[in-house]
Amino acid sequence: MHQLVALDDSEPGWAALEFACREHPDDDLTVVHAVDPTDSGYGEMAHLGPEGLLERQREAAEELLAEADERAAEYDCALETATIVGQPAEAIVDFAVENGVDRIVVGSHGRTGFSRVLLGSVAERIARQAPVPVTIVR
Repeated sequence: MHQLVALDDSEPGWAALEFACREHPDDDLTVVHAVDPTDSGYGEMAHLGPEGLLERQREAAEELLAEADERAAEYDCALETATIVGQPAEAIVDFAVENGVDRIVVGSHGRTGFSRVLLGSVAERIARQAPVPVTIVR
């Protein structure tokens, strides 16, 4: 089985990786991090420009995925990693479809009520759009 772990640098994201490594160590695991070029904080876009911002995000993604490799090694779990570009939910679902993924594992921040409406839920959008089963880990 080919499983895709969607990783952001959050506790729920790391919990999703640990779940996949612990529960499915013999499966083919691909860990992806979505780089969203429209997501800039504190005026980075104006300061760096779009190319500079994207390059900074890609560098941060490489560091995050290197850490994912290290954490997976603690479980004797081998990973493939990839950085994808786009709105996270859509980019993750597209990657899953294009790469024959059988299941998506994603962390959830567990937001409820107004904060969920305001901030949205990437995990929920993935679950609604994905053509394969999605495991949401808290």
